Amino acid sequence: MSSPPSQEPVIRVTAMPADANAYGDIFGGWLMSLMDMGAGLIAARHSRGRAVTVAMDGMQFLLPVKVGDEVSVYGSLGRVGRSSMVIAIEAWRRNRHQDVAHKVTEATFTFVAVDEDGRPRPVGQE
Repeated sequence: MSSPPSQEPVIRVTAMPADANAYGDIFGGWLMSLMDMGAGLIAARHSRGRAVTVAMDGMQFLLPVKVGDEVSVYGSLGRVGRSSMVIAIEAWRRNRHQDVAHKVTEATFTFVAVDEDGRPRPVGQE
């Protein structure tokens, strides 16, 4: 079994009933949006401004997330182009009464830094 990344999570939340289906499993779209938000925080910080999601690759659900689980999203900046950034994101769940965490999914997000008109701009320039 692997363990979560050593850095602090970008986002940490508790999965709630409103985020689940009738069987108590969390919706995949809810989890994907958390991952997109986490990647967006990394992209905005690195680009020093607005950045938008242009692609998401490689998501596969490994384990379910249940109501009450703590969900932690970890991310790291990978390749940086002129206006684009590739960010690796992992989502982990932990039962609220246990110490062991399990990876539930991972994906690669691509963001593009944009100006106030929504046009690509060089990373690091507002």
